[in-house]
Order: sequence, then C-alpha cells, then structure tokens
Amino acid sequence: MKQVIAIVRPFVAEKVLQAVAAVPIESCQVSEVKGYGRQKSYLDEYRGSEYSLAYLPKVQITVWLEDGYVEETIRAIVGAARTGRMGDGKIFVLPLECVLPLEAAHCHQP
Repeated sequence: MKQVIAIVRPFVAEKVLQAVAAVPIESCQVSEVKGYGRQKSYLDEYRGSEYSLAYLPKVQITVWLEDGYVEETIRAIVGAARTGRMGDGKIFVLPLECVLPLEAAHCHQP
C-alpha cells in the first residue's frame, strides 16, 4: 500500500476530492494546513499597510491505496489542482508499512 499526500490550494480542494473519489482508495483524510514552498511568503495590504503572511492557507488531502492505483491518483490530483502558477501545491507518495486497527497491539512484519 501507499500513502499519497496532496497539499493544494483551498479553492481546488473540492475538485481534487471529486477527482480522487473516482479512484478505488482505502481511506481518505482532509485537513486545513498552513505552510509555504518556494514562494516563502507574500506581502498583503490591509488598511493601507503592507504586511507579510509567512504561512499560506492550504488543504492537505491524504489517501491510502493499493500500489497499482498511485499513478491514476496522481493524474487525477494534478488534473484537478494544477493552475500553472507557483504555489499550486505538492504531492508526496510514501510507502505504507502496515495498517492497524486501534485494538491491535503492534504491526506484524512479513
């Protein structure tokens, strides 16, 4: 199994969730997060004064799925989230060692 984490702009989050729903995923989690990438931060103006916003609002969508669906999931996320501008987000793909129900004491390694 794999864990795919997509950090996207808030206004595309629903579109990404709809695109990911077409892929057979095991589980999904959505969180509001703040952060920055290459753009570092940006200046905004409020009542005539400029100020820096160090962390930008984003939405983190995490899905868990079988290895064979990773490429399809990435294509779905990119198709729904890409605007072509800096700050569109990132996708992380991580191996998933094991999944435990809460009552399980530890993970059994093969």
